Amino acid sequence: MDLLAHLEAYVATADEAGFSRAADRLGIAQPLLSRRIKTLEEHFGGLLFDRSRRQITITELGALLLPYARDVLDRAQRLRQVAGSAGRARVRVVGVPAHCAPAALARAIRAGAERAITLGMRELPPAERVSGLADGSLSYALVRVAPERGAFRVPLGLASAPAPEGGESVPAYGGARRAVHLEDLRPRRGRKAELTAAPSVLTLPEDQVPSHEDRLERAAARAGLPSGRFRPAGSAATALAETLAGRALLLCAEPFARQHGAVWAPLADRSLHRGYDVSGAQGRNGSADVPDWLVPLLASAVGAAARGPGGPGSGTGPEDVPARLAARG
Repeated sequence: MDLLAHLEAYVATADEAGFSRAADRLGIAQPLLSRRIKTLEEHFGGLLFDRSRRQITITELGALLLPYARDVLDRAQRLRQVAGSAGRARVRVVGVPAHCAPAALARAIRAGAERAITLGMRELPPAERVSGLADGSLSYALVRVAPERGAFRVPLGLASAPAPEGGESVPAYGGARRAVHLEDLRPRRGRKAELTAAPSVLTLPEDQVPSHEDRLERAAARAGLPSGRFRPAGSAATALAETLAGRALLLCAEPFARQHGAVWAPLADRSLHRGYDVSGAQGRNGSADVPDWLVPLLASAVGAAARGPGGPGSGTGPEDVPARLAARG
């Protein structure tokens, strides 16, 4: 027996002093309401209404139980309201890459608060962001995909040590902003026609994704680079220390390089850039919808570039990215 539904029929009949009016109030058929009252009377072991007269009246048992029935219904209503409020106030955890721009994440959190949505940002490696969506520990996440398929793209480039006073950056591959081709990383011949070993290129955990590593390995082989030229960095701090000391190059996005005082130049091969989609948690009815307003804010946090003609070198700055993404929905 659905006790709440039966108690609603009981209270409505007492209030309306009639089965027809009570059924109309509840939006159900009168025979169904009558059956519910009869089932409830059997459950309580006595009549709740006297049906012997033209207009039904409540019995002594019915009058005795009525305040308790109202109390149960009131508590059930308050329970539903609290549950609904809790659902609306639930923190929606967003999985993001490490080293996102804090100011951009703060803008996303503020935008959520303006919509009565509490966002919590959690920095996680790529694989953990995917698993977090699957197990429900994350509501939304930035998921790595191929750059040509992603909602937006983050240009990757090489960071190197800043130039000594009056000198060049160490090592210099054409300077900042000039696109770097992997062929530029081949060993160089010095003045005495001897090969000068080129530094290793370190990769951060955000780029240690099998699909990306495969692309990088194939591209390095096509460029004639020796095996093992790209190697995973133990940690961001270690990678930065080696890079700023001039012992290595670092594969990273421009905001990360600039933040730590390194010189940065983009990779010419866009297939080696980072691609991202913003995905929702996987529920019983499929993936949750991602709010339109959240996507451009997360794109800004990872330093996304406009796609197509608005890419690097086209004269379109990063400030155009949120507007472009918002226009795409």
